[in-house]
Amino acid sequence: MNDGLFDQFKEWYEKRHDYARAWKARTGGQVVATMCTYSPEELLIAAGMLPVRVLGAHEPQNVTEPHIFGMFCPFCRDSLAQGLLGRYDYAEGVTLTQSCIQYRQTYSSWRQNVPTVKWDYYVAMPNDVQSPHSRKAHIAEVQRFRVFLQTLTGKEITDDMLRESLAVVDENRRLLRELFDYRKETNPQVTGVEALYASITAQFIDKREHNEQLKKVLAALPKRNLDRPQGARFMTIGSENDDVAFMAMVESVGATIVIDDQCSGTRYFWNASKPGDDVIRAIAERYCDRPACPTKDYPVHTRYDHVLNLAKEYNVQAAIFLQQKFCDPHEGDYPDLKRHLEANGIPTLFLEFDITNPIGPFRIRIEAMLETLSEEELF
Repeated sequence: MNDGLFDQFKEWYEKRHDYARAWKARTGGQVVATMCTYSPEELLIAAGMLPVRVLGAHEPQNVTEPHIFGMFCPFCRDSLAQGLLGRYDYAEGVTLTQSCIQYRQTYSSWRQNVPTVKWDYYVAMPNDVQSPHSRKAHIAEVQRFRVFLQTLTGKEITDDMLRESLAVVDENRRLLRELFDYRKETNPQVTGVEALYASITAQFIDKREHNEQLKKVLAALPKRNLDRPQGARFMTIGSENDDVAFMAMVESVGATIVIDDQCSGTRYFWNASKPGDDVIRAIAERYCDRPACPTKDYPVHTRYDHVLNLAKEYNVQAAIFLQQKFCDPHEGDYPDLKRHLEANGIPTLFLEFDITNPIGPFRIRIEAMLETLSEEELF
């Protein structure tokens, strides 16, 4: 059943470049290509800009290897290809907040070789976010970014402007959490594909507009009846993955994806900022406190229990690791996280993604896992 409730999010996802161009024509504001969900988009919004996360197109390309190694993950290569192919020619600026070293090289190649880029900024966020010294450094770095944007635009970004933008972004986070809460239910009335459309579009649609659409959906959900069996309750784990075709395949063979730990989903919006008089500190510390990417999860591995708690809270029967091929941070994280989940009764399946992967073999492995789960229930 498709009642059209999530059609606006789907249209935004499929026509995201058209949306950004229309926003730019309508508002006269700058569009900024952002790399990594650690980018403090509150500052860009306060400056009157539209932050647009760079995503891949999930299609083969042959334009990146003169610039970065072919052994970099598919997301690195696909993201760079989108810039080189002119897909983001409406974006004046490009920003990256430190994530993995491979994606930093993708950013460097983007800013050097995409001719429409007029300015760039690298937010040097420390990886050891658990250290109080790193937190102080990140607060100072976010303030430097503010000064840069003020110089760039010739306009002051006041504390009140930052508080307003932070309130808008925090509202978006709270609304997405409320939407995801519906997935805890038996026979959830929000599918994994629909949740992905909602969470990923928050990363490139004007937050105020996105918030209004979320409110409409949340108002309609209590009366919704999808009339579909939930099947097995799956969780997805990994780096960036907005592969709608894969998610739809999983939910077509007898399963529902009820929660995720990915930067295309919950890691992006899970926590709001904490109240405080210092708005720059509130913004900076929120990114330090968010569910950690493996690049920022040490010396204590906080994400293992976080992922396990999500699995328990959403009554997950099995977890699927969606591994971008050659993704060093998640490859290093995978063995211990797998052991942690399985030791606590959550079986796992590992799938390695590349841009050219056909879905057929993945379908066979998902169906095999569903059969295994079904057999276990009989004993």
